[in-house]
Amino acid sequence: MIKPIELVIFDCDGVLVDSERIAARVQVALGAELGWPLTEDEVINRFIGRSSASIHEQVSARLGHETAAIWWERFEQLHREAVDAGLSPVEGLPEALDAITLPTCVASSGSHEKMRHTLGRTGLYERFAGRIYSATEVARGKPAPDLFLYAAQHMGVDPAACVVVEDSRPGVEAARAAGMRAFGYAGGLTPAERLEGADTVVFHDMRKLPSLVAEQ
Repeated sequence: MIKPIELVIFDCDGVLVDSERIAARVQVALGAELGWPLTEDEVINRFIGRSSASIHEQVSARLGHETAAIWWERFEQLHREAVDAGLSPVEGLPEALDAITLPTCVASSGSHEKMRHTLGRTGLYERFAGRIYSATEVARGKPAPDLFLYAAQHMGVDPAACVVVEDSRPGVEAARAAGMRAFGYAGGLTPAERLEGADTVVFHDMRKLPSLVAEQ
């Protein structure tokens, strides 16, 4: 028997705030600058949805520890500057949050510092304050299930009664691994076909999320 939904778990970047385009643009620029030419599609496949530790590990394996440290320092600086220059919530997201009556939380590959900045910049932080979880708090980042299971445990909800809203392949894979249903948001950078899979509903308009949740 399928359990009714008791908790909606949101990813942050690309689901709440429209920051993945910024991140991808910065990563492409850094690759060109530091010796690892990357296309946007390669950045999406390698980096989007993954933790800073995973990205750092990939850059380190390719360019060495010293360059990886420079890469991440430059990324944080350029990303912050771009966010401050103009970051907005994902289109339709505020209206969707207003219409969802179930408990919600955030579980993101980003650090708490990064989320305070991006969610604060878009006026969304107070909507989730006290219910924000980061991959820095668990042993393994997405696509491992650790972060979503950690969030469900802290929220006191059975994983089978959770639904995850994600925009990346590692994210939807992590939700499935956690035994949770997933909504794959294909209105961002990741193509719909990369989000498809078992227990996953793919959608393109964030305004439709409340009705999708209600149907689960």
